[in-house]
Amino acid sequence: MTRAAGLIASVAATLFGLILVTFLIGRVVPIDPVLAIVGDRATADTYARIRSELGLDLPLWRQFLRYLVAVLQGDLGTSILTSRPVLDDVLRVFPATLELATVAVVIGAALGIPAGVLAATHRGGWLDHIIRLLGLIGHSAPIFWLGLMGLLLFYAKLDWVPGPGRVDVFYEGLVDPRTGVATIDALLAGETDVFWSALHHLVLPASILGLYSVAYIARMTRSFMLDQLRQEYITTARVKGLSEVRVVWRHALGNIAVPLITVIALSYATLLEGSVLTETVFAWPGLGLYITNSLLSADMNAVLGGTLVVGVVFIGLNLLSDLLYRLLDPRAR
Repeated sequence: MTRAAGLIASVAATLFGLILVTFLIGRVVPIDPVLAIVGDRATADTYARIRSELGLDLPLWRQFLRYLVAVLQGDLGTSILTSRPVLDDVLRVFPATLELATVAVVIGAALGIPAGVLAATHRGGWLDHIIRLLGLIGHSAPIFWLGLMGLLLFYAKLDWVPGPGRVDVFYEGLVDPRTGVATIDALLAGETDVFWSALHHLVLPASILGLYSVAYIARMTRSFMLDQLRQEYITTARVKGLSEVRVVWRHALGNIAVPLITVIALSYATLLEGSVLTETVFAWPGLGLYITNSLLSADMNAVLGGTLVVGVVFIGLNLLSDLLYRLLDPRAR
C-alpha cells in the first residue's frame, strides 16, 4: 500500500511539473497570443478586451491556477488555426503518429536486438566495429537530412516508394477514419488497394525514424549482453557442452529480456515525441506536423496542448515499463 501511494504521488508530482513547465514555456515564448487572435490592426480596446477574456491581465500565479484547473478538466483551449478544441485536434492527428512510431519501434527492435547481440559476441572484431559505426551514424545524422536523402534516392531516383503523405492522392477520403490508423481503417473497410497504398507510404518514414531506435536498442543490447557473457552461469553452460547458439540466444539473451522491455518502451516514447521533423519532411498528418504548423501560425494553445499530450504519453509509457519490470523480475519488487 505504501509503495502504491508513493508511486501515485510520484506520478502526480511529475504531471504537476509537466503542466507547470508547459505553462511557463507558453509565457516565455515571444509570441503574443492576443495579437495572433485579433491581428495587428485591432484597436487598443479590442486588444485589451481579448487579453482580459484570456485572463492574461491576471497575476501569473492566478493564470497558472486557471490553466491547471482547465487541463485537469481536459480543456486544452481552442486552436486558432482550426477553431476547434485542441484536445479534439490532438485525438484526430495522434493515431497517425502512433502508427508511424509503432512501425518504427518494431523495426528498431527487430534489427537492434540481433545487431546488439552480434556486436557483443564479436567484441573488438570487425563486425562489432561496423555495427557500432552504423549505430553512431544512425543516431547522429540529422533526421530531416536522412528523410530528404531518402526521398531523393528511393522516391525521385529509384521510384521504389511513393512520395510524401499517408496514401496516394486519389485514395484520400475513400475510407472513413474509424481508428485514425490508415492501414487498419483500410482493412476494416475492405479496401485492399488503400491498404497497400498506406503501407507503401509508411515504409520510408518509418524506416528513417526507426534508425534512431535501432542505434539505441543495439547499443543497450550490446551493453547488457557483455555483462551477461561475463557471468559464471555462462561459463558453466559452456563447460557442460551447450552450443554457443543456445548459450547466447537462449540463456544470455533471455536474462536481459526484462531490462530490454524498459529500453524498448523508452525508445517508443522517444519516437512518439521525436517524430516532428520526420512528419514535416514526409507531410505526415500526425501530431508532430500539427505542432509545427501551429507554431508557425503562432497558435500557442495547440503547441502547448500537443506538447503536454506528448509529455503525458511519455510518462505513461515510462510508468508501464516500470510496472512490467517489477512484474517480470522478482528482484525489482
